[in-house]
Amino acid sequence: MTTDEVLAGVGPRLRQMRKDREVTLAALSETTGISVSTLSRLESGLRKPSLELLLPIARAHQVALDELVGTPAAGDPRVRSKPIVMGGRTHWPLTRRPGGLQAYKVLEPKRRQEPDPRTHEGYEWLYVLSGKLRLVLGEHDVVLSAGEAAEFDTRVPHWFGSTGEGLVEFLSLFGPQGERMHVRARPKGA
Repeated sequence: MTTDEVLAGVGPRLRQMRKDREVTLAALSETTGISVSTLSRLESGLRKPSLELLLPIARAHQVALDELVGTPAAGDPRVRSKPIVMGGRTHWPLTRRPGGLQAYKVLEPKRRQEPDPRTHEGYEWLYVLSGKLRLVLGEHDVVLSAGEAAEFDTRVPHWFGSTGEGLVEFLSLFGPQGERMHVRARPKGA
C-alpha cells in the first residue's frame, strides 16, 4: 500500500470512528482544540492528515495512532532463508536486509582443523547453542560451551570452528566496525 493510499483512507476512517462514538464535530473540536472546519476537511479528504492533527484526535478517541491511520497488518514475520554451505559450515541467514548488522545460525560439523586466523573490518559476536566451539583470538585459544558468548573486533587475528569432539551449533552476529553487540543480564532478584 502506498503512502497516498494510506493517507486517502484516513479521512473516511476518522469520520466513521467519530460517528460510531456518536460524537459531533463541535464536541470533537472542543476536546482536541482543532477547529470544526479543519476536522471537516480532514474527514472529507480535503486536508492531508499530520501528526499535529492526528495525535489529539487519537487521544480524544482513546485509540492508538495506528488505528486512525489504518496501518496495514504486518506480513508474515518469519524469516524463511535457505541454508548456505561455505567451507563445510552451514549458515542460515537470520536477517533480511543487506549491509549493517547480519545474523546467522551456523552448524559446524565434527572435524579437526588447523586454525588459520584471519583479520578483516568489523565486529563479531558468537553465542554457542549446543556443542563446543573453539575460538582462537590473538594470543587466546578458548573453548566456548553451550550458553557461552564471545565478542571481538575482527581486526584481531581470529578463527573459530569445531573442537573435533562433535557438531557445534552457534549464532553469529557480524557488523561493520563500531557496531558492538552486548549481552544484557538482569540484575539478581529482578
